[in-house]
Amino acid sequence: MTDSAKNVLIALGDLTWDVLAKPDSMLLPGGDTTGVMKLMGGGSAANVAAWAARVGCPTTFVGKVGKDRFGEMAEQELSAEGVHTELIWCDSHPTGVILALIDQNGQRSMLSGVGADFYLYPSELPTQVLTSGRHLHLTAWSLFTDPPRAAALRAAALCERAGMTISLDPGSFQMISQMGRGDFIDLMHEIEFDILLPNRDEAHALSGKKDPQAMLKWFRHEFPNAMVVLKLDREGVMIDTPQGERIQVSATQDTVIDATGAGDSFGGAFLGVYLRTGDLRVAAQCAVQAAGWVISRYGARAPLDNDLRHRLEQYRQLV
Repeated sequence: MTDSAKNVLIALGDLTWDVLAKPDSMLLPGGDTTGVMKLMGGGSAANVAAWAARVGCPTTFVGKVGKDRFGEMAEQELSAEGVHTELIWCDSHPTGVILALIDQNGQRSMLSGVGADFYLYPSELPTQVLTSGRHLHLTAWSLFTDPPRAAALRAAALCERAGMTISLDPGSFQMISQMGRGDFIDLMHEIEFDILLPNRDEAHALSGKKDPQAMLKWFRHEFPNAMVVLKLDREGVMIDTPQGERIQVSATQDTVIDATGAGDSFGGAFLGVYLRTGDLRVAAQCAVQAAGWVISRYGARAPLDNDLRHRLEQYRQLV
């Protein structure tokens, strides 16, 4: 399956800056320690857009940023990835910043500042750009609060009417719990999602199940028309389609240094390959390579190196 459209994937949502902090020792109240500190481009939707572009998929990012120096740099960094940007510039709120605290096992806890990306309104949506692609990707960060929820729902309605497919990354098990499991599931039903990309914790928060097979069974009952791509960390990925196809792909053996953005890199690489080839297994194989590379480095969008180019070369040739 090939597509020569200028925009294949449209990613709507957050474009921020990530402050990554990995202390060398335990942080004590009132104390001081050394550690790794990095400032890198972030935002779940922007990360997905960047990784789709990295595997050769024509991608556009739509979102809102502060009319400030951080916003300008965020646009420049995303554009340098080969992503077309359609930004709404905000005078009243700064560009968003996310603090990621990384423990000694590479797992991260995140504190998201409420920046301009949270204040996207339906009237600001670039309708023509949104409906110019084949697929719309949303993250749950566009649904947890309103704004920007109404804008995300409006964008999904516009894209669905235009015949586009739609995907969702459920984003955060903690935010799902805080919003209320039932309320979030009801909200998910307002959009006819074609692809769902939960990780293990998010699938557990939604389904109440612990076993991956039970999780997939719950999703198939609750969202019968959606393909479910269940990300299982070291156990790889399990895919369940509405047609009854099951695909499992193993994870890489990369050592975890920082898990920040691993799910986003997986989602972007998966969508970027699948939307251009239609091959689920190949898309999943590319996605685990991207995620494996990300967890072995700091940040969701570390600069490309020869290792990554080697990992992605065969998949870029396919698209």
